[in-house]
Amino acid sequence: MSKRADKAAVGLGAAALLMAASGLLSRLLGYGREILLAYFVGVGHESDAYFAAFVLPDLLNYLIAGGALSIAFLPIYSQALERDGEDAAARLLATTLGNLGLIVLVATGLLWVFADPLIRLQFPEFDPETHALTVEITRIVAPAQVFFFLGGVIKATLFARGRFGAAALAPLIYNLGIILGGVLLYPKFGIHGFAWGVLVGAAAGPFLAPFLDSRRDGWPGARIALLDPGFRRYLWVAAPLMFGQSLLTVDEWFDKWFGALIQPGAVAWLSYARKLMLIPVAVVGQAIATAALPTLTRLFEQHRSDELAQTVERTLRAALGLAIVGGAALAALADPFVRFAYERGQWEGSDTVVVASILRILAFAVPGWIVQQIAVRPFYARGDTWRPMILGTVVVLIAIPLYWGLSTSRGVEGLAWAGVIGMTANAAATLLLARRLHQAPRLAPLLNSGLRACLVAGPAWVATHFFAGWAFGGAGGAGAVELPGGTAGALLEVVSMGAIFAIVTFALLPFLGDPELRSLLARRLRIGRSRA
Repeated sequence: MSKRADKAAVGLGAAALLMAASGLLSRLLGYGREILLAYFVGVGHESDAYFAAFVLPDLLNYLIAGGALSIAFLPIYSQALERDGEDAAARLLATTLGNLGLIVLVATGLLWVFADPLIRLQFPEFDPETHALTVEITRIVAPAQVFFFLGGVIKATLFARGRFGAAALAPLIYNLGIILGGVLLYPKFGIHGFAWGVLVGAAAGPFLAPFLDSRRDGWPGARIALLDPGFRRYLWVAAPLMFGQSLLTVDEWFDKWFGALIQPGAVAWLSYARKLMLIPVAVVGQAIATAALPTLTRLFEQHRSDELAQTVERTLRAALGLAIVGGAALAALADPFVRFAYERGQWEGSDTVVVASILRILAFAVPGWIVQQIAVRPFYARGDTWRPMILGTVVVLIAIPLYWGLSTSRGVEGLAWAGVIGMTANAAATLLLARRLHQAPRLAPLLNSGLRACLVAGPAWVATHFFAGWAFGGAGGAGAVELPGGTAGALLEVVSMGAIFAIVTFALLPFLGDPELRSLLARRLRIGRSRA
Protein backbone atom coordinates (compact mmCIF):
# COMPACT_ATOMS: atom_id res chain seq x y z
CA MET A 1 0.00 0.00 0.00
CA SER A 2 1.31 3.48 -0.86
CA LYS A 3 2.41 5.99 1.77
CA ARG A 4 -0.35 8.37 0.71
CA ALA A 5 -2.94 5.65 1.14
CA ASP A 6 -1.48 4.89 4.57
CA LYS A 7 -1.76 8.58 5.48
CA ALA A 8 -5.38 8.65 4.32
CA ALA A 9 -6.08 5.54 6.35
CA VAL A 10 -4.52 7.11 9.46
CA GLY A 11 -6.65 10.25 9.09
CA LEU A 12 -9.72 8.14 8.53
CA GLY A 13 -8.80 6.03 11.55
CA ALA A 14 -8.49 9.06 13.84
CA ALA A 15 -11.88 10.39 12.76
CA ALA A 16 -13.40 6.92 13.02
CA LEU A 17 -12.00 6.55 16.55
CA LEU A 18 -13.62 9.84 17.59
CA MET A 19 -16.94 8.87 16.05
CA ALA A 20 -16.70 5.37 17.57
CA ALA A 21 -16.15 6.89 21.01
CA SER A 22 -19.11 9.18 20.41
CA GLY A 23 -21.20 6.25 19.21
CA LEU A 24 -20.30 4.19 22.26
CA LEU A 25 -21.05 7.02 24.69
CA SER A 26 -24.24 7.82 22.82
CA ARG A 27 -25.35 4.19 23.05
CA LEU A 28 -24.57 4.14 26.76
CA LEU A 29 -26.72 7.22 27.20
CA GLY A 30 -29.28 5.55 24.97
CA TYR A 31 -29.21 2.67 27.42
CA GLY A 32 -30.05 5.08 30.19
CA ARG A 33 -32.90 6.41 28.10
CA GLU A 34 -34.29 2.94 27.35
CA ILE A 35 -33.75 1.79 30.95
CA LEU A 36 -35.84 4.72 32.18
CA LEU A 37 -38.53 4.02 29.60
CA ALA A 38 -38.62 0.33 30.50
CA TYR A 39 -38.68 1.19 34.21
CA PHE A 40 -41.56 3.65 33.96
CA VAL A 41 -43.77 2.00 31.32
CA GLY A 42 -42.43 -1.52 30.64
CA VAL A 43 -44.14 -3.21 27.68
CA GLY A 44 -47.71 -2.21 26.90
CA HIS A 45 -49.85 0.25 25.01
CA GLU A 46 -47.79 3.27 26.18
CA SER A 47 -44.49 1.86 24.91
CA ASP A 48 -46.13 0.70 21.66
CA ALA A 49 -47.49 4.22 21.15
CA TYR A 50 -44.15 5.86 21.97
CA PHE A 51 -42.16 3.76 19.51
CA ALA A 52 -44.86 3.98 16.82
CA ALA A 53 -45.00 7.78 17.16
CA PHE A 54 -41.57 8.12 15.57
CA VAL A 55 -42.51 6.43 12.30
CA LEU A 56 -44.14 9.46 10.65
CA PRO A 57 -41.44 11.96 11.71
CA ASP A 58 -38.77 9.49 10.59
CA LEU A 59 -40.57 9.10 7.27
CA LEU A 60 -40.59 12.88 6.83
CA ASN A 61 -36.90 12.96 7.69
CA TYR A 62 -36.28 10.30 5.08
CA LEU A 63 -38.33 12.02 2.36
CA ILE A 64 -36.34 15.24 2.72
CA ALA A 65 -33.13 13.19 2.89
CA GLY A 66 -32.63 14.64 6.37
CA GLY A 67 -30.90 11.53 7.63
CA ALA A 68 -28.63 11.54 4.59
CA LEU A 69 -27.89 15.26 4.30
CA SER A 70 -24.22 14.71 5.03
CA ILE A 71 -24.12 12.03 2.33
CA ALA A 72 -25.84 14.10 -0.36
CA PHE A 73 -24.55 17.56 0.47
CA LEU A 74 -20.95 16.84 1.48
CA PRO A 75 -19.53 15.93 -1.98
CA ILE A 76 -21.21 18.96 -3.58
CA TYR A 77 -20.09 21.34 -0.85
CA SER A 78 -16.55 19.89 -0.87
CA GLN A 79 -16.30 20.42 -4.61
CA ALA A 80 -17.56 24.01 -4.35
CA LEU A 81 -15.13 24.72 -1.52
CA GLU A 82 -12.12 23.21 -3.29
CA ARG A 83 -12.78 24.40 -6.84
CA ASP A 84 -14.68 27.68 -6.41
CA GLY A 85 -13.63 28.98 -3.00
CA GLU A 86 -15.26 30.10 0.23
CA ASP A 87 -17.76 32.53 -1.30
CA ALA A 88 -19.24 29.93 -3.63
CA ALA A 89 -19.44 27.37 -0.81
CA ALA A 90 -21.15 29.90 1.47
CA ARG A 91 -23.67 30.75 -1.26
CA LEU A 92 -24.46 27.06 -1.78
CA LEU A 93 -24.95 26.57 1.96
CA ALA A 94 -27.24 29.61 2.26
CA THR A 95 -29.34 28.46 -0.70
CA THR A 96 -29.70 24.92 0.61
CA LEU A 97 -30.65 26.13 4.08
CA GLY A 98 -33.21 28.58 2.71
CA ASN A 99 -34.87 26.34 0.14
CA LEU A 100 -35.03 23.13 2.12
CA GLY A 101 -35.66 24.97 5.37
CA LEU A 102 -38.89 26.34 3.93
CA ILE A 103 -39.87 22.90 2.61
CA VAL A 104 -39.28 21.13 5.92
CA LEU A 105 -41.25 23.75 7.86
CA VAL A 106 -44.26 23.33 5.57
CA ALA A 107 -43.98 19.53 5.61
CA THR A 108 -43.75 19.45 9.41
CA GLY A 109 -46.87 21.60 9.66
CA LEU A 110 -48.79 19.26 7.37
CA LEU A 111 -47.62 16.25 9.35
CA TRP A 112 -48.82 17.87 12.56
CA VAL A 113 -52.27 18.61 11.09
CA PHE A 114 -52.83 15.20 9.46
CA ALA A 115 -51.18 13.03 12.12
CA ASP A 116 -54.49 11.41 13.16
CA PRO A 117 -55.54 9.86 9.82
CA LEU A 118 -51.96 9.03 8.84
CA ILE A 119 -51.38 7.05 12.03
CA ARG A 120 -54.71 5.27 11.63
CA LEU A 121 -53.60 4.27 8.13
CA GLN A 122 -50.29 2.88 9.40
CA PHE A 123 -51.50 1.17 12.58
CA PRO A 124 -55.12 0.11 12.02
CA GLU A 125 -54.92 -2.52 14.77
CA PHE A 126 -54.23 0.00 17.54
CA ASP A 127 -57.05 0.39 20.05
CA PRO A 128 -58.48 3.93 20.51
CA GLU A 129 -56.35 4.66 23.59
CA THR A 130 -53.10 3.61 21.92
CA HIS A 131 -54.03 5.47 18.74
CA ALA A 132 -54.79 8.72 20.58
CA LEU A 133 -51.54 8.53 22.55
CA THR A 134 -49.55 7.88 19.37
CA VAL A 135 -51.05 10.99 17.75
CA GLU A 136 -50.21 13.15 20.77
CA ILE A 137 -46.59 12.00 20.94
CA THR A 138 -46.16 12.33 17.17
CA ARG A 139 -47.23 15.97 17.30
CA ILE A 140 -44.69 16.68 20.05
CA VAL A 141 -41.69 15.06 18.35
CA ALA A 142 -42.48 16.08 14.74
CA PRO A 143 -40.93 19.61 14.98
CA ALA A 144 -37.63 18.00 15.98
CA GLN A 145 -37.14 17.24 12.28
CA VAL A 146 -36.54 20.94 11.63
CA PHE A 147 -33.55 20.85 13.97
CA PHE A 148 -32.26 17.57 12.52
CA PHE A 149 -32.45 19.05 9.03
CA LEU A 150 -30.71 22.34 9.80
CA GLY A 151 -28.04 20.59 11.84
CA GLY A 152 -27.50 17.97 9.13
CA VAL A 153 -26.71 20.59 6.49
CA ILE A 154 -24.30 22.43 8.78
CA LYS A 155 -22.67 19.18 9.88
CA ALA A 156 -21.84 18.31 6.27
CA THR A 157 -19.89 21.57 5.93
CA LEU A 158 -17.90 20.72 9.05
CA PHE A 159 -17.09 17.26 7.69
CA ALA A 160 -15.80 18.86 4.50
CA ARG A 161 -13.37 20.86 6.64
CA GLY A 162 -12.26 17.81 8.60
CA ARG A 163 -14.04 18.81 11.82
CA PHE A 164 -15.93 16.00 13.57
CA GLY A 165 -16.18 17.33 17.14
CA ALA A 166 -19.68 18.79 16.90
CA ALA A 167 -21.00 15.69 15.16
CA ALA A 168 -19.51 13.57 17.95
CA LEU A 169 -21.08 15.78 20.63
CA ALA A 170 -24.55 16.14 19.09
CA PRO A 171 -25.97 12.65 19.83
CA LEU A 172 -24.71 12.82 23.41
CA ILE A 173 -26.63 16.05 24.03
CA TYR A 174 -29.68 14.62 22.25
CA ASN A 175 -29.80 11.53 24.46
CA LEU A 176 -29.21 13.61 27.58
CA GLY A 177 -32.21 15.72 26.62
CA ILE A 178 -34.42 12.63 26.43
CA ILE A 179 -33.11 11.30 29.74
CA LEU A 180 -33.73 14.60 31.49
CA GLY A 181 -37.18 14.79 29.93
CA GLY A 182 -38.00 11.37 31.35
CA VAL A 183 -36.53 12.00 34.80
CA LEU A 184 -37.92 15.50 35.28
CA LEU A 185 -41.20 15.40 33.38
CA TYR A 186 -42.50 11.81 33.55
CA PRO A 187 -43.83 12.16 37.13
CA LYS A 188 -46.11 15.00 35.97
CA PHE A 189 -46.68 14.43 32.24
CA GLY A 190 -46.23 10.68 31.88
CA ILE A 191 -44.65 9.34 28.73
CA HIS A 192 -45.12 12.75 27.10
CA GLY A 193 -42.11 13.84 29.17
CA PHE A 194 -39.84 11.64 27.07
CA ALA A 195 -41.31 13.18 23.91
CA TRP A 196 -40.60 16.72 25.12
CA GLY A 197 -37.07 15.58 25.90
CA VAL A 198 -36.72 14.48 22.27
CA LEU A 199 -37.71 17.93 21.03
CA VAL A 200 -35.42 19.85 23.39
CA GLY A 201 -32.56 17.41 22.85
CA ALA A 202 -32.84 17.77 19.06
CA ALA A 203 -32.62 21.54 19.33
CA ALA A 204 -29.66 21.52 21.72
CA GLY A 205 -27.64 18.69 20.17
CA PRO A 206 -28.07 17.98 16.43
CA PHE A 207 -28.71 21.67 15.67
CA LEU A 208 -27.00 23.89 18.25
CA ALA A 209 -23.71 21.97 18.53
CA PRO A 210 -22.81 22.13 14.80
CA PHE A 211 -24.26 25.64 14.51
CA LEU A 212 -21.93 27.00 17.19
CA ASP A 213 -18.92 25.22 15.66
CA SER A 214 -19.74 26.61 12.21
CA ARG A 215 -19.79 30.21 13.42
CA ARG A 216 -15.99 30.40 13.14
CA ASP A 217 -16.40 30.00 9.35
CA GLY A 218 -18.94 32.83 9.19
CA TRP A 219 -22.70 32.45 8.99
CA PRO A 220 -24.02 32.78 5.41
CA GLY A 221 -27.66 33.23 6.38
CA ALA A 222 -30.48 31.69 4.34
CA ARG A 223 -31.40 32.34 0.73
CA ILE A 224 -34.45 31.12 -1.18
CA ALA A 225 -33.59 30.43 -4.83
CA LEU A 226 -35.23 27.26 -6.07
CA LEU A 227 -33.62 27.46 -9.53
CA ASP A 228 -30.06 27.91 -8.28
CA PRO A 229 -27.75 25.51 -10.24
CA GLY A 230 -25.99 24.29 -7.10
CA PHE A 231 -29.30 23.57 -5.42
CA ARG A 232 -30.59 21.73 -8.50
CA ARG A 233 -27.47 19.58 -8.44
CA TYR A 234 -28.08 18.83 -4.77
CA LEU A 235 -31.65 17.76 -5.57
CA TRP A 236 -30.35 15.44 -8.30
CA VAL A 237 -27.96 13.77 -5.87
CA ALA A 238 -30.48 13.70 -3.01
CA ALA A 239 -33.50 12.55 -5.06
CA PRO A 240 -32.75 8.82 -4.82
CA LEU A 241 -32.14 9.22 -1.09
CA MET A 242 -35.53 10.91 -0.80
CA PHE A 243 -37.63 8.60 -2.95
CA GLY A 244 -35.60 5.41 -3.04
CA GLN A 245 -35.71 2.90 -0.22
CA SER A 246 -33.11 1.04 1.80
CA LEU A 247 -33.47 -1.62 4.46
CA LEU A 248 -31.19 0.48 6.66
CA THR A 249 -34.26 2.67 7.14
CA VAL A 250 -37.25 0.58 6.11
CA ASP A 251 -36.38 -2.41 8.31
CA GLU A 252 -37.47 -0.45 11.39
CA TRP A 253 -40.70 0.63 9.71
CA PHE A 254 -41.44 -2.96 8.75
CA ASP A 255 -40.85 -4.06 12.35
CA LYS A 256 -43.40 -1.54 13.58
CA TRP A 257 -45.96 -1.97 10.81
CA PHE A 258 -45.94 -5.77 10.76
CA GLY A 259 -45.26 -6.00 14.50
CA ALA A 260 -48.43 -4.06 15.29
CA LEU A 261 -50.39 -6.76 13.43
CA ILE A 262 -48.94 -9.60 15.52
CA GLN A 263 -50.05 -8.74 19.07
CA PRO A 264 -50.00 -5.90 21.62
CA GLY A 265 -46.47 -5.35 22.89
CA ALA A 266 -44.77 -6.69 19.76
CA VAL A 267 -43.72 -3.22 18.59
CA ALA A 268 -42.09 -2.55 21.96
CA TRP A 269 -40.35 -5.96 22.12
CA LEU A 270 -38.83 -5.49 18.69
CA SER A 271 -37.84 -1.90 19.41
CA TYR A 272 -36.13 -2.73 22.71
CA ALA A 273 -34.15 -5.57 21.10
CA ARG A 274 -33.27 -3.41 18.13
CA LYS A 275 -31.79 -0.71 20.39
CA LEU A 276 -29.33 -3.23 21.82
CA MET A 277 -28.47 -4.69 18.41
CA LEU A 278 -27.57 -1.25 17.10
CA ILE A 279 -24.81 -0.78 19.68
CA PRO A 280 -22.07 -2.59 17.70
CA VAL A 281 -23.55 -1.16 14.50
CA ALA A 282 -23.10 2.39 15.81
CA VAL A 283 -19.70 1.83 17.42
CA VAL A 284 -18.22 0.10 14.35
CA GLY A 285 -20.33 0.66 11.24
CA GLN A 286 -21.76 4.12 11.70
CA ALA A 287 -18.52 5.50 13.12
CA ILE A 288 -16.35 4.14 10.31
CA ALA A 289 -18.85 5.07 7.59
CA THR A 290 -19.20 8.64 8.88
CA ALA A 291 -15.45 9.11 9.09
CA ALA A 292 -14.80 7.42 5.74
CA LEU A 293 -16.99 9.59 3.51
CA PRO A 294 -14.89 12.80 3.64
CA THR A 295 -11.69 10.78 3.06
CA LEU A 296 -13.16 8.82 0.15
CA THR A 297 -14.63 11.99 -1.36
CA ARG A 298 -11.25 13.71 -1.19
CA LEU A 299 -9.47 10.75 -2.82
CA PHE A 300 -12.03 10.71 -5.63
CA GLU A 301 -11.82 14.47 -6.21
CA GLN A 302 -8.03 14.17 -6.41
CA HIS A 303 -8.29 11.26 -8.91
CA ARG A 304 -6.37 8.91 -6.60
CA SER A 305 -8.37 5.88 -7.70
CA ASP A 306 -5.89 3.22 -6.58
CA GLU A 307 -5.70 4.66 -3.08
CA LEU A 308 -9.48 4.97 -3.01
CA ALA A 309 -9.85 1.27 -3.85
CA GLN A 310 -7.21 0.28 -1.27
CA THR A 311 -8.84 2.38 1.45
CA VAL A 312 -12.29 0.93 0.72
CA GLU A 313 -11.07 -2.65 0.81
CA ARG A 314 -8.96 -2.16 3.91
CA THR A 315 -11.83 -0.47 5.73
CA LEU A 316 -14.36 -3.13 4.79
CA ARG A 317 -12.09 -6.00 5.83
CA ALA A 318 -11.44 -4.56 9.28
CA ALA A 319 -15.10 -3.60 9.75
CA LEU A 320 -16.40 -7.02 8.71
CA GLY A 321 -14.09 -8.75 11.17
CA LEU A 322 -15.18 -6.47 14.00
CA ALA A 323 -18.83 -6.92 12.99
CA ILE A 324 -18.70 -10.71 13.14
CA VAL A 325 -16.92 -10.72 16.49
CA GLY A 326 -19.30 -8.07 17.86
CA GLY A 327 -22.37 -9.92 16.63
CA ALA A 328 -21.18 -13.17 18.22
CA ALA A 329 -20.56 -11.38 21.52
CA LEU A 330 -24.04 -9.86 21.40
CA ALA A 331 -25.61 -13.29 20.83
CA ALA A 332 -23.58 -14.85 23.64
CA LEU A 333 -24.54 -12.16 26.16
CA ALA A 334 -28.15 -11.65 25.06
CA ASP A 335 -29.92 -12.99 28.17
CA PRO A 336 -27.96 -11.20 30.92
CA PHE A 337 -27.61 -8.11 28.73
CA VAL A 338 -31.39 -7.72 28.42
CA ARG A 339 -31.86 -8.39 32.14
CA PHE A 340 -29.24 -5.81 33.02
CA ALA A 341 -30.60 -3.22 30.60
CA TYR A 342 -34.32 -3.48 31.21
CA GLU A 343 -35.46 -5.78 34.02
CA ARG A 344 -36.69 -3.37 36.68
CA GLY A 345 -39.79 -1.30 37.42
CA GLN A 346 -42.72 -2.18 35.16
CA TRP A 347 -40.62 -4.63 33.11
CA GLU A 348 -41.58 -8.28 33.58
CA GLY A 349 -39.48 -11.45 33.36
CA SER A 350 -41.59 -12.69 30.45
CA ASP A 351 -40.57 -9.58 28.49
CA THR A 352 -36.91 -10.47 29.07
CA VAL A 353 -37.40 -13.92 27.57
CA VAL A 354 -38.98 -12.54 24.40
CA VAL A 355 -36.58 -9.61 23.91
CA ALA A 356 -33.50 -11.80 24.52
CA SER A 357 -34.69 -14.33 21.94
CA ILE A 358 -35.20 -11.53 19.41
CA LEU A 359 -31.78 -10.06 20.21
CA ARG A 360 -30.03 -13.41 19.63
CA ILE A 361 -31.55 -13.45 16.15
CA LEU A 362 -30.80 -9.81 15.37
CA ALA A 363 -27.14 -10.38 16.31
CA PHE A 364 -26.78 -12.26 13.01
CA ALA A 365 -27.74 -9.05 11.19
CA VAL A 366 -24.87 -7.02 12.64
CA PRO A 367 -22.36 -7.87 9.85
CA GLY A 368 -24.90 -7.03 7.16
CA TRP A 369 -25.76 -3.72 8.78
CA ILE A 370 -22.14 -2.66 9.15
CA VAL A 371 -21.02 -3.76 5.69
CA GLN A 372 -24.00 -2.06 4.04
CA GLN A 373 -23.32 1.25 5.80
CA ILE A 374 -19.71 1.26 4.61
CA ALA A 375 -20.17 -0.32 1.16
CA VAL A 376 -22.41 2.51 -0.08
CA ARG A 377 -19.92 5.24 0.89
CA PRO A 378 -17.67 4.84 -2.19
CA PHE A 379 -20.76 5.42 -4.35
CA TYR A 380 -21.67 8.55 -2.41
CA ALA A 381 -18.07 9.80 -2.56
CA ARG A 382 -18.40 9.69 -6.35
CA GLY A 383 -21.70 11.57 -6.21
CA ASP A 384 -23.52 8.40 -7.30
CA THR A 385 -26.58 8.01 -5.11
CA TRP A 386 -28.87 6.64 -7.82
CA ARG A 387 -27.52 3.16 -8.43
CA PRO A 388 -27.15 1.99 -4.81
CA MET A 389 -30.58 3.39 -3.96
CA ILE A 390 -32.21 1.75 -6.98
CA LEU A 391 -30.64 -1.51 -5.86
CA GLY A 392 -31.84 -0.89 -2.31
CA THR A 393 -35.38 -0.19 -3.49
CA VAL A 394 -35.44 -3.46 -5.44
CA VAL A 395 -34.26 -5.33 -2.34
CA VAL A 396 -36.96 -3.66 -0.22
CA LEU A 397 -39.70 -4.61 -2.69
CA ILE A 398 -38.48 -8.20 -2.80
CA ALA A 399 -38.26 -8.29 1.00
CA ILE A 400 -41.87 -7.23 1.66
CA PRO A 401 -43.30 -10.76 1.13
CA LEU A 402 -40.47 -12.12 3.30
CA TYR A 403 -41.35 -9.83 6.21
CA TRP A 404 -45.06 -10.50 5.80
CA GLY A 405 -44.68 -14.26 5.50
CA LEU A 406 -42.28 -14.75 8.40
CA SER A 407 -44.18 -12.38 10.69
CA THR A 408 -47.47 -14.22 10.11
CA SER A 409 -45.94 -17.69 10.41
CA ARG A 410 -43.38 -17.16 13.21
CA GLY A 411 -44.42 -13.96 14.96
CA VAL A 412 -41.85 -11.54 16.32
CA GLU A 413 -38.97 -13.99 15.89
CA GLY A 414 -39.92 -14.49 12.25
CA LEU A 415 -39.95 -10.73 11.76
CA ALA A 416 -36.45 -10.57 13.26
CA TRP A 417 -35.21 -13.31 10.91
CA ALA A 418 -36.67 -11.41 7.97
CA GLY A 419 -34.50 -8.45 8.94
CA VAL A 420 -31.40 -10.65 9.15
CA ILE A 421 -31.98 -12.21 5.74
CA GLY A 422 -32.93 -8.94 4.07
CA MET A 423 -30.01 -6.91 5.43
CA THR A 424 -27.46 -9.61 4.61
CA ALA A 425 -28.80 -9.86 1.06
CA ASN A 426 -28.74 -6.07 0.68
CA ALA A 427 -25.10 -5.86 1.80
CA ALA A 428 -24.05 -8.69 -0.51
CA ALA A 429 -25.82 -7.10 -3.47
CA THR A 430 -24.18 -3.72 -2.78
CA LEU A 431 -20.72 -5.32 -2.67
CA LEU A 432 -21.35 -7.10 -5.97
CA LEU A 433 -22.52 -3.86 -7.59
CA ALA A 434 -19.47 -2.00 -6.28
CA ARG A 435 -17.15 -4.70 -7.57
CA ARG A 436 -18.77 -4.58 -11.01
CA LEU A 437 -18.74 -0.78 -11.32
CA HIS A 438 -15.60 0.22 -9.41
CA GLN A 439 -13.53 -2.99 -9.49
CA ALA A 440 -13.33 -2.68 -5.71
CA PRO A 441 -13.44 -4.18 -3.20
CA ARG A 442 -11.97 -7.51 -4.17
CA LEU A 443 -14.40 -10.11 -2.88
CA ALA A 444 -11.95 -12.95 -2.16
CA PRO A 445 -9.94 -11.02 0.48
CA LEU A 446 -13.19 -9.79 2.01
CA LEU A 447 -14.56 -13.32 2.22
CA ASN A 448 -11.27 -14.49 3.71
CA SER A 449 -11.54 -11.79 6.39
CA GLY A 450 -15.07 -12.91 7.23
CA LEU A 451 -14.11 -16.57 7.49
CA ARG A 452 -11.14 -15.77 9.71
CA ALA A 453 -13.36 -13.70 11.98
CA CYS A 454 -15.76 -16.64 12.24
CA LEU A 455 -12.86 -18.88 13.30
CA VAL A 456 -12.21 -16.43 16.13
CA ALA A 457 -15.81 -15.63 17.09
CA GLY A 458 -17.13 -19.22 16.95
CA PRO A 459 -14.87 -20.69 19.66
CA ALA A 460 -15.35 -17.54 21.76
CA TRP A 461 -19.13 -18.00 21.60
CA VAL A 462 -18.87 -21.72 22.46
CA ALA A 463 -16.54 -21.05 25.40
CA THR A 464 -18.86 -18.33 26.73
CA HIS A 465 -21.90 -20.59 26.37
CA PHE A 466 -20.31 -23.47 28.28
CA PHE A 467 -18.95 -21.12 30.93
CA ALA A 468 -22.41 -19.64 31.48
CA GLY A 469 -23.94 -23.11 31.79
CA TRP A 470 -21.32 -24.21 34.31
CA ALA A 471 -21.23 -21.02 36.35
CA PHE A 472 -24.83 -19.86 36.31
CA GLY A 473 -26.84 -22.88 35.20
CA GLY A 474 -29.85 -22.61 32.96
CA ALA A 475 -33.33 -23.98 32.32
CA GLY A 476 -33.91 -24.30 36.06
CA GLY A 477 -30.53 -25.87 36.84
CA ALA A 478 -28.24 -24.50 39.52
CA GLY A 479 -24.80 -23.23 38.62
CA ALA A 480 -21.49 -23.34 40.46
CA VAL A 481 -21.67 -19.62 41.27
CA GLU A 482 -24.46 -18.10 43.33
CA LEU A 483 -25.25 -14.58 42.16
CA PRO A 484 -27.32 -11.84 43.77
CA GLY A 485 -30.62 -11.12 42.15
CA GLY A 486 -31.66 -8.12 40.11
CA THR A 487 -29.41 -5.71 38.27
CA ALA A 488 -26.26 -6.57 40.24
CA GLY A 489 -26.47 -10.25 39.35
CA ALA A 490 -27.16 -9.50 35.69
CA LEU A 491 -24.19 -7.13 35.59
CA LEU A 492 -21.89 -9.77 37.07
CA GLU A 493 -23.06 -12.22 34.41
CA VAL A 494 -22.43 -9.70 31.63
CA VAL A 495 -18.96 -8.86 32.95
CA SER A 496 -17.84 -12.45 33.59
CA MET A 497 -19.23 -13.83 30.32
CA GLY A 498 -17.86 -10.86 28.43
CA ALA A 499 -14.44 -11.48 29.97
CA ILE A 500 -14.46 -15.11 28.82
CA PHE A 501 -15.47 -14.05 25.32
CA ALA A 502 -12.74 -11.40 25.22
CA ILE A 503 -10.03 -13.73 26.56
CA VAL A 504 -10.73 -16.38 23.93
CA THR A 505 -11.02 -13.76 21.19
CA PHE A 506 -7.73 -12.07 21.99
CA ALA A 507 -6.01 -15.43 22.40
CA LEU A 508 -7.09 -16.61 18.94
CA LEU A 509 -6.87 -13.32 17.07
CA PRO A 510 -3.06 -13.30 16.58
CA PHE A 511 -3.19 -16.79 15.06
CA LEU A 512 -6.50 -16.98 13.20
CA GLY A 513 -7.51 -13.36 12.71
CA ASP A 514 -7.29 -11.41 9.50
CA PRO A 515 -4.17 -9.21 9.04
CA GLU A 516 -6.34 -6.09 9.25
CA LEU A 517 -7.72 -7.15 12.63
CA ARG A 518 -4.26 -8.17 13.87
CA SER A 519 -2.94 -4.77 12.82
CA LEU A 520 -5.79 -3.09 14.68
CA LEU A 521 -5.03 -5.15 17.78
CA ALA A 522 -1.32 -4.28 17.59
CA ARG A 523 -2.11 -0.55 17.37
CA ARG A 524 -4.43 -0.74 20.36
CA LEU A 525 -1.79 -2.60 22.40
CA ARG A 526 0.86 -0.02 21.49
CA ILE A 527 -1.47 2.75 22.60
CA GLY A 528 -2.13 0.91 25.85
CA ARG A 529 1.58 0.46 26.59
CA SER A 530 2.34 4.10 25.78
CA ARG A 531 -0.31 5.24 28.28
CA ALA A 532 0.78 2.83 31.01
